[in-house]
Amino acid sequence: MKIRSESPETTREIAALLAAVSVPGDLIVLAGDMGAGKTCFAGGFAHGLGINDRITSPTFTLVNTYDGRVRLHHLDVYRLDQLHEALDLGLAELLDDGSVTLIEWGDVISPVLPSDYMEIQMDYDDDDEHVRTMTLVQVGGSWATRMPEIATALEQWSC
Repeated sequence: MKIRSESPETTREIAALLAAVSVPGDLIVLAGDMGAGKTCFAGGFAHGLGINDRITSPTFTLVNTYDGRVRLHHLDVYRLDQLHEALDLGLAELLDDGSVTLIEWGDVISPVLPSDYMEIQMDYDDDDEHVRTMTLVQVGGSWATRMPEIATALEQWSC
């Protein structure tokens, strides 16, 4: 599924709608170029979970945890040099504690991720630097039953 965001506000709105259908145990992987809106998306997603804290990228702390309707673990693995460093973060435990986990740059650690997650590839539009195209790809089956609801919720941004 491809959707189009023409502003940071729209990116946050899209993310909040996805948060509304997220359930404990979900993993969302954000991928894309530097500055494509991953942290903006994370802020909207957190807001959709009822989290009012200011969301910043945990580039140096690697993991931030927030309490909302569902606890959110927000990771940024951009700085990791080796795959084993992802395992050292306690990723398995984070994914198994009844929370939702969102990983910026998660595509770089895909070999150590479980086989079930939603990947959101965020790309700059070739014609307009303010527009982002987001491609949602379900990996595994847990998102399959929610995809029709997601498609309906995001229909106005479909491309």
